[in-house]
Amino acid sequence: MQGESSESCSTMASLCSARVQLDKNLQLMQTGSLMRKVKSRSWKKQRYFKLQEDCMTIWYKSKKTGNTKSTFSISDIETVREGHQSEILQSIADDFEPELCFTIVFHGRRGNLDLIANTAEEAQCWIQGLQKLIETVTNMDQKELLDQWICDWFQKADKNKDGRMNFKEVQDLLKMMNVDMNEHHAYRLFQMADKSESGTLEGEEFVLFYKALTQRDEVLKIFQDFSKDSKKLTLLEFVDFLRQEQMEEENAEEFAMDLIARYEPSDTAKKLHALSIDGFLTYLCSAEGSIFNVAHEQLFQDMTQPLCHYFISSSHNTYLIEDQLRGHSSIEGYIRALKRGCRCVEVDTWDGTNGEPIVYHGHTFTSKILFKDVIAAINKYAFRVSEYPVILSLENHCSVEQQDVMAQHLKSILGEKLVASTLDGRIPICLPSPEELRGRILLKGKKIGGLDEHCDDSYMGEVSEEEDNGEMEENLRNEEKRMSKKSKERLSQELSDCVIYCKSVPFESFKHSRTNYKLYEMSSFTEYKARKLVREPGNEFVRHTAWQLTRVYPTGLRTDSSNFNPREMWNVGCQMVALNFQTAGVEMDLNDGLFQQNARCGYILKPLFMRNVDTTFNPDQPHDQDGYSPVILSIQVISAQQLPKVENSKEGSIVDPLVRVEIFGVPIDQTKQETKYIDNNGFNPLWNETLQFKIHVPELALVRFVVEDYDKTTRNDFIGQYTLPFQSIKLGYRHIHLLSKDGTKIPPASLFVYIRITDVNHLQDT
Repeated sequence: MQGESSESCSTMASLCSARVQLDKNLQLMQTGSLMRKVKSRSWKKQRYFKLQEDCMTIWYKSKKTGNTKSTFSISDIETVREGHQSEILQSIADDFEPELCFTIVFHGRRGNLDLIANTAEEAQCWIQGLQKLIETVTNMDQKELLDQWICDWFQKADKNKDGRMNFKEVQDLLKMMNVDMNEHHAYRLFQMADKSESGTLEGEEFVLFYKALTQRDEVLKIFQDFSKDSKKLTLLEFVDFLRQEQMEEENAEEFAMDLIARYEPSDTAKKLHALSIDGFLTYLCSAEGSIFNVAHEQLFQDMTQPLCHYFISSSHNTYLIEDQLRGHSSIEGYIRALKRGCRCVEVDTWDGTNGEPIVYHGHTFTSKILFKDVIAAINKYAFRVSEYPVILSLENHCSVEQQDVMAQHLKSILGEKLVASTLDGRIPICLPSPEELRGRILLKGKKIGGLDEHCDDSYMGEVSEEEDNGEMEENLRNEEKRMSKKSKERLSQELSDCVIYCKSVPFESFKHSRTNYKLYEMSSFTEYKARKLVREPGNEFVRHTAWQLTRVYPTGLRTDSSNFNPREMWNVGCQMVALNFQTAGVEMDLNDGLFQQNARCGYILKPLFMRNVDTTFNPDQPHDQDGYSPVILSIQVISAQQLPKVENSKEGSIVDPLVRVEIFGVPIDQTKQETKYIDNNGFNPLWNETLQFKIHVPELALVRFVVEDYDKTTRNDFIGQYTLPFQSIKLGYRHIHLLSKDGTKIPPASLFVYIRITDVNHLQDT
């Protein structure tokens, strides 16, 4: 392959690209283009880019290095941006027309690829072609993803690129695919598939071998348990399966007909309203067969309640894409967070040169960006993923003069989107709802006076919105003293007037807030301060967050931009639990898990018992709550499919996978259990182990599935994970499609489980 015309590869290439209609753009991309790759204002070098025949891989090479090539997959790409939509391309905007420029944005933490084409037509060819291919990959079902996966491996293992595979190449392929198969068994499968008896596999022969390799005996057994003739599921047999095992009671027959129409590959079976084993497996691997309730992918919650009744996806130091001391500040941080569904971003402002405020992490070596560029990026991307309000959490260190400039930028760039007065012109008796604030942007920060009064600009006090300022903990005490005078500067009236529903106030005690503060006022806490408040006796914190917004952020001592566990703060109703979105790990898994429901809109309605100011709920004593109703969650971990190799693992090594299930919720629910590990099998390991959990507050529980490579001498290596709210779990036989460390998909890797949930009170009654 590698960009050369070869009939011998055409069979596998056609298997991969059958779903892609080759239009003019894709044909030109397969011919290839010489474009400039840009890394900085001074680094612009020519590279030859070409779409491979599989229509799923781009390779490129330097003119100097000759045959040295790099590749990336279409599935690695998140989006393509036209024109000067990156900081690097903006820096050379005077030298190159926007029509020539585009940016390829990759999933996860991988850097962007900035390119300059020779003509506007060539740039459009690549932009439109890539957008089409991204859409194709996005719409692939699990079977197509599996086909693509096997195709990728075929190309890697076909060393001499003749489109055929001898047994040695097949053995190498099995090792690459995480299969440690007995040589005799592998040779038997090879011979069975070698219909031409040529000693090699090509085209359909390889497909036969692949089907034998990927046969799911555990699924076949379930199929045969419900099929009278073991060849098909009749409509009634399939309905029985859906009702008895999947607990799909509502309109089960109509649902079964719909699934057959969508997932049965045989037209003959479709006409008979029957399901073959292939159709059955395709259904189980589909969205409807996933552990995540497909109904929760839609907007299903009430969005008309006050803002304080929602958990709000929130980012800390949004401008950073690395650590807090020397990391790079970038508008890319805002774009990534907003496209991830974040609804509260942090803007840390300082006086800049030429009267223009800048955004960066003060007193550190992080780079600086213009405030107006940040606001422009927020304006552009705020509502791409969610229509619900975005909150700008302002960390203001600017002089009055530059605060005035900030206010002017906010008004001129955001225009009508900026909430600059109460919605009805009156003093609010409750906070507005996400629905009422659709498409609007709120400023959170200090304010002179209240909504019912106008003061002169003689206000003196901390301008910075974070009272308990953990950001300063990392700095020298002398520097703090030197800056203390600056932080006591006056607040600009013009900027103050932009703060409406999120006025920042210092926190003294819950009683003080109840007595002295308004519902449109709110406080921010470091994680340490919040933990102290969580430990206070009673349920004061829960009652406080039922009527007033709060924001919790990581301490400044986390110079590596690590995160704290957000569940502890959600347990007491904190709405804005701000995390470093650029840092992968269990904390961001929990954040992504919670906010993947409700159309990923960034707002999750809190449970009813957390929305009442007189609530009796206390996360430390959940059994005292009215309506306390614990459940038993039973998870049979059956098998895994096509697990990836561990990053940077030794050549030829094969994983020894185990599965751990972790429950995150109120303190009494925090627990985990794991299966035994399976020796040398990442391709189709089988466990059939049952793990059981008692969950006292299911409304607040998150369930995290982790797959690791067991290592008896050192720490286990991470393979994949998936996290979801307990209340979004579907019962029965379900697939869990695993995600990488940074939260991106790793198809076709999955777990196959069987789920049952039982009401404890019901068990006791019987």
